[in-house]
Amino acid sequence: MDRNICFKTLVLEGSDKNHYVCVIPIDKHLDLKKASKCFKLKSIKMILQKELELLTGYVHGGCSPVGMKTKFKTVFDESAKNMEKFLVSAGKVRNSIIVNPIEFACFCDADFADLVVK
Repeated sequence: MDRNICFKTLVLEGSDKNHYVCVIPIDKHLDLKKASKCFKLKSIKMILQKELELLTGYVHGGCSPVGMKTKFKTVFDESAKNMEKFLVSAGKVRNSIIVNPIEFACFCDADFADLVVK
């Protein structure tokens, strides 16, 4: 599989105590300052791994931007916008789906923004 199209789903907690989802390339790191600015928050942090399943219904390594227990505001990294397809988790470890990012963003009601450390 081409790692350039592989994206990971990250769940965060904002300074407002609400939760947010960022979908970024698997080989990149989330820039927390960019993420907090994107969501118009003072600060944002990754949730603890042990909180993930209770909050989303997904285990670490199998978190998908769709089908979570609660719908959270979601943003995809802008690099996905120019791709014909990308790969995201299908909700189980080692299960993924390949979809068009623009169509998937519409399905997820997600936006695009610059989210990664350069």
